[in-house]
Amino acid sequence: MAGFFGMFDYSKAGPGVSKNAPQKKSFFLFWELYFRKFWKLCIANLLYALVSLPVVTNGLAEAGLTYVTRCYTRERHAFLPSDFWDAIKKNWKQALPAGLLRVVMLLLFGYDLFFFSQMKAEYSTFAVIGVAVTLCLFVVTTFMYYYMYFMIITFKLKFRQILKNCFALSSAAVWRNLLISLVLLLWYALLTVLFVAAGAFGWILGALLMLFVFPAFRSMLIQFVIFAPIRKWMIDPYYKEHPGEDIPLRQALGLEVEPEENAQPQEEAVFTDPESAAQQADEKVPRQYSQADMKRFYAQMSQDEDDQI
Repeated sequence: MAGFFGMFDYSKAGPGVSKNAPQKKSFFLFWELYFRKFWKLCIANLLYALVSLPVVTNGLAEAGLTYVTRCYTRERHAFLPSDFWDAIKKNWKQALPAGLLRVVMLLLFGYDLFFFSQMKAEYSTFAVIGVAVTLCLFVVTTFMYYYMYFMIITFKLKFRQILKNCFALSSAAVWRNLLISLVLLLWYALLTVLFVAAGAFGWILGALLMLFVFPAFRSMLIQFVIFAPIRKWMIDPYYKEHPGEDIPLRQALGLEVEPEENAQPQEEAVFTDPESAAQQADEKVPRQYSQADMKRFYAQMSQDEDDQI
C-alpha cells in the first residue's frame, strides 16, 4: 500500500518541476526528499539492521546505507536491494576496517570515562582533565565519521587519505557538524525517554523507530548536510582543473556540468580497435562505478520525474 490512506504517496508521477523553478529552502527540501522516499528508506533500514547484527560488520551496513541515502539526497535513483549490496561489495575493504575502528574507539572512550570517574578525590584535577580530553576526542572522531562513508563510496582514496580529509572537514565545517549533532541528540533524547519512562508501549515504539526509521534518517541527514563542504573543498577544486573528466559521474551526483567553451567535436574514427576501446572505457570509470552502473544511469534519465533531477 502506497502511503497511509493516500497520504505521503510519492510513488505516483507528478506534474514535474520546471528547470527554472526557484530553489527550495534546504529545510523544506530535506523533508520533501525524505518523505518522498520514506517507504524505500524503511526497506533500507531493514537491510542495515540485517548486516549490522554481528556489530563488527556495522561498517559494511553503513557503506550500503550511505550509498542509498546519497542517491536520494542528490535526487538520484537507487535500486533496492541491489545497489545496497553492490556498494558493500565494491567498498568492503575500507568500510569494514572503518566500522571496526569505530567500535574500538567507542569502547576505549567508554573505558576512559569509567576509569576517570572512579579516581579518588586527590586525583580530581587529573580526572577532570582526562574526561575533558576524552570528550574532545570523541567529538572530533564523531565529526570525522560524518564524512567517512561518503568518501569511501565516492572517491578513490587510500584509507589514510580518507582519515586526513575527514579530520580537515571536521574542523572546516563546524557549524554543519554541530547541526547534525544537535538533531541526532534530540533523536537520542526521544529514544531514551521512550525506553526509560514510557513503559511497554515506549519500548515497542522505540524499537520500531530504531528498526524502521532512525538509521536511514540519520544517514540521509548526514548526506544532505555534508555534501556542500565536500563539494566546496574537494569536488569543485579538482574539476576546475579537470573540467572534462568524469562527466557522467558528476551528473550522477547531481552536479551540473557546463559545456566547455572551446570544445571541438571529435571526428568519428573510421577504424576502431574493440579491445583498446573497451580498455579505455574501463579506465575512465573509477572502481566505485561499473559499466553496469553507467548503463543504469543513462536508462534512468528517461524515467519519470520522481527518479530524475
